[in-house]
Amino acid sequence: MSLIITWYGQSAFGLEADGKRILIDPFLSGNPILETDPDTVNPDTILLTHAHNDHVGDTVAIAKRTGATVIATFELANFIGSQGVENVIGGNHGGTVPFDGGTAKFTPAWHTSSYNHNGTVVAPGIPAGFVVRFGGKTLYFSGDTALFMDMQLIADEELDVAVIPIGDLFTMGPKDAVKAAKFLRAGTVIPCHYNTFPAIEQDAEAFKADVEEQTASRALVLKPGESAEL
Repeated sequence: MSLIITWYGQSAFGLEADGKRILIDPFLSGNPILETDPDTVNPDTILLTHAHNDHVGDTVAIAKRTGATVIATFELANFIGSQGVENVIGGNHGGTVPFDGGTAKFTPAWHTSSYNHNGTVVAPGIPAGFVVRFGGKTLYFSGDTALFMDMQLIADEELDVAVIPIGDLFTMGPKDAVKAAKFLRAGTVIPCHYNTFPAIEQDAEAFKADVEEQTASRALVLKPGESAEL
């Protein structure tokens, strides 16, 4: 079974395998490095790591149009449901949610979580990451996070792929992300959450070189809009 991953910029990813499609943190319209029409994606499942606007993105519109199931931490799931999305599942750290084609296990993340809704800042819940089993692979989407020691426990999930931020300022930067790669022991490491805005500009190729020099993982640097088979 082949698994295709697509990076839409920032932390927005698509997964496709066996006719099933997943979107993670679909910040598509208004994304400075890749403006994607949300009407062109047709997921069965949407995973949200936390409530920041550059992660929730176009979730509500996409889910209403496609009927996709949205999986998020409990409070964020309740908020998404309050916007008229019918298929919403809330969970929390340590819990596993089955979806059509796979499972998503919530993991901790060190970050914040708030959403600007019609000019009012609301804070539905806490940030998370996901260990996703899909398409015959185990993938870790860390969400926005600092480096933390318990990534060594996440490595026990036997990861094929780890998707981690390198932008610094709001998340861990490249040096800490290399340490994260050491902790996670994934076959492939994919950087995200960089170059979207000037404040988080980074050299992904330098990060790739450091990962491959200092760890047993390979690093896969995707261009915005690029897909790869895993």
